[in-house]
Amino acid sequence: MRHYLISTAFAAYIAVFAANADAQEAADPEAAEAAAPVATTTAASGTRVFTPADFARFAPRTALDMIGEIPGFTLRGEDNQRGLGQASANVLIDGERITNKSEGVFTQLSRIATDRVERIEIVDGATLGIPGLSGQVANVITRPSDISGRFTYRASFRPRYAEPSFIGGEVSLSGSGNTLDWTVALANGVGRGAAGGGESFIFDADGNVLESRDIEIQFIADNPRISGSAQWTSPGGTVVNANANYSRSYINFRDTQFRDLTTGVDRLRSFENRDRGYSYQIGGDVEFGLGPGRLKLIGLERFSSSNSRSDSINEFVDNSPDTGNRFAAQATSGERIGRGEYSWTMLGGDWQLAAEAAFNRLDREAQLFELDTGGQFVELDFPGGSGGVTEDRYEAILTHSRQLRPNLSLQLGAGYEYSTLAQTGANGLTRSFWRPKGSVNLAWQIEDGLDISFELARRVGQLSFGDFLASVSLQQEQENAGNVELVPQQSWEAQINVTKSLGRWGSTELRLYGQEIEDYLEFIPAPNGGETIGNIDSASVYGARSNSTFQLAPLGLNGMQLELTLDFDWTSLTDPLTGETRKWSDNRDIEVDALLRHDIPGSDLAWGVGLDYDRAQRYYRLGEEGFNYEGPVYTFAFIEHKDVFGMTANLTVFNLTDGRARQDRFVYEGYRDRSALLFRETQDLSVQPIFSFRLSGDF
Repeated sequence: MRHYLISTAFAAYIAVFAANADAQEAADPEAAEAAAPVATTTAASGTRVFTPADFARFAPRTALDMIGEIPGFTLRGEDNQRGLGQASANVLIDGERITNKSEGVFTQLSRIATDRVERIEIVDGATLGIPGLSGQVANVITRPSDISGRFTYRASFRPRYAEPSFIGGEVSLSGSGNTLDWTVALANGVGRGAAGGGESFIFDADGNVLESRDIEIQFIADNPRISGSAQWTSPGGTVVNANANYSRSYINFRDTQFRDLTTGVDRLRSFENRDRGYSYQIGGDVEFGLGPGRLKLIGLERFSSSNSRSDSINEFVDNSPDTGNRFAAQATSGERIGRGEYSWTMLGGDWQLAAEAAFNRLDREAQLFELDTGGQFVELDFPGGSGGVTEDRYEAILTHSRQLRPNLSLQLGAGYEYSTLAQTGANGLTRSFWRPKGSVNLAWQIEDGLDISFELARRVGQLSFGDFLASVSLQQEQENAGNVELVPQQSWEAQINVTKSLGRWGSTELRLYGQEIEDYLEFIPAPNGGETIGNIDSASVYGARSNSTFQLAPLGLNGMQLELTLDFDWTSLTDPLTGETRKWSDNRDIEVDALLRHDIPGSDLAWGVGLDYDRAQRYYRLGEEGFNYEGPVYTFAFIEHKDVFGMTANLTVFNLTDGRARQDRFVYEGYRDRSALLFRETQDLSVQPIFSFRLSGDF
C-alpha cells in the first residue's frame, strides 16, 4: 500500500509525458532547459553553491524553504547537548553557528527572507575550522535589506476526535543594514492530536476477554512566544549579538475509556493531564580581535517553570463511590552558561581554544493523592518525588584544523570535562567526574561531485534530571523510583558520509554510522523493588542512512522530483533482567520517507504525494513489554499555489490510507522474566485524516 500512490503517479505521468519528451526538447529546447534540475556550481574546493535563482521553480519565501529543496541535503538541528558545547546543527548563518538554544536553526532560518539570501554554500564541515562540524554543512550568506515582514498562518482539523486549530503561525519583522541586523517575532505553536474508535481489549493469561474498551484520546497544546534578536558590527570589526524570548505553554491531554467488563461492574475511566508553564531565555555574545586572533565570549540564561496535574478517576455504572488518584508536580529548571572561544592561525592551520562553564538545576515538589469515599483527594506519602538536582560542569577543548592537500582537510579536537552532580531530598548524593572528549574529522574531495568525510568522536551525553526523582504515570498505572546514582552516557561514535552528484538526475548522500555506548540508560531494578531509570554497562548501534533527490526532467517529466530517505539501524544491549542480548527498547529501526513533487511548468501550481514508514521494535520495562506505535505507514498529498494575491497557499491531507494508533501490551505480576502474565492489553484506534492549511506571505 505504501508504494501505491507513488507508483500510480509515475505510471500516469510517464504515459502522458514520456512519449513526447524528445519532441518537446526538439521543439523548445529552452523550455526543456527550464525544467532541468536545480542548478549548482562546484568550486575548486568542492563547495556547492546555490543562489536564489536556482530555486525559482519552488517560489521559496525563506532560507528554510530554500534549504529544504537542496538536492541530497538533510537539515539537522541541535542535538540537545550539554551546555553549548561544539557546533552540532549542520547550518551556519554568515559563517557563524547559532547559539540560541530556545529557538534553533529551523526557527532562525524561517525568519530570513529569500531576498536576504545571497547564496547558500554546501561544504564539508571539516573544512570550515569550526569545532564539532562534520559531513555536509549549509552556510547561508545574507545581504542587507530594507525593513520587511513575514507571516505564516496555519490551521488544521480532523473529521473526528481532535479539536480544530485556527490560531497557529508566526509574524516577524526584520531589518538588515551594513552594521545592524534585527528581528522581532510573535508566534503561537499549536499541537492537536487525537485517536479513538477502533477496538481495545483486555485478555487474561489464557487469552479470554476480560473487558472491552471504548477509547477516545485528545491532545491540545498552545505555545505563544515573543522573541527578538539583534546583531551589531562596529567599524573596527567587533561583532555583538543579543537575543531574548519569552513563552507560555498550555497543555491538556485526555484519555476517556468506557470499560465493559465480562465479570464485574462497568465503569468510565477518565484520565486528564493539565500542564501550565512559562519559560524565557536571555543570551548574547561579543567577538573582537585580540592579539593574533579573535576572542568570542558567550553568555546564556534559560529558565522554565511548570505546574502539572494528572487525575485518573473511575465512575461506576452501579453508582458505587468513585475511585482514583491524582499526581501533581511543580517544577522549575534552569541553565546558565558562560563560554569563551579564542581562534587564531598558526603553523599552517587554524586553532581554537574553547572553555565553558555550565550550571544546570531542577527543583520539583510532587504530591500523590488518593480519592476517598467522600469524593475528596487525600494526600499519600511520596517522599521520593520531591527534591532538587544540580550539575556544575566545566570543559576545555583545543581544536586544530588544516589542509593536508588541496582536496583533503583534517580537524583534530581534544579536551576534558569536569562535572559535579548533586541531589537534595531523599537519599541525596554528591559526586564528581573527569571525562575525556574530542574528535577527529577528515574531508576528502575525490573528484568533482564526489566527496567523502569521516568522523571519530568521544562524547558525553545529557541526563534528564527528572529521572533522579520518583514519578507516577496514572494513565498506564506505572511508577518509576528515583535514582540518585545516575551518570551521563559516554560513547565512541564514528560515521562516514559520501555525497555524490548525479548531474541532471540530482544528488545523493549516504551516511554509515556506529556508536559504542558506556553507561547506557535503561530500566533497571530499584534497590527496594520496582523499577527505575539506571545505567547499564554498554549498548551499541550501527546503521546506514541515505538521502537522495532525483530529478525526473531527463525522463520528460519536467518540474518533477522524487525525494527519498532510507534509514536502517541495528541495535543491541544486554537485558538487565534476563542477561540476554536484545535490541533497544521501542527503537525505530527502519525508516522510509518518500515525496514525489511536481511544480507544473508555466504555472504557479505544485502538487505532491508521499509516504512515511517506521518500523517499531518491542519496548521493555521490568514488569511489562510490547509494542506501541502509530502507522506504521502514513500517506499524504498536497496542492500548493505560489501566488494567491502575492501569498503562497498550501493544503495538505495527511493519513490518506488509515494509519492507526496501535498497542499490544503484556503486563506481568512482577518482573517479566520470573512472573506470570497478569493481562494483555490491545488497542487499534483510528487517527483520522488530518487536513492542514498554510498561508505565507510578506509585507
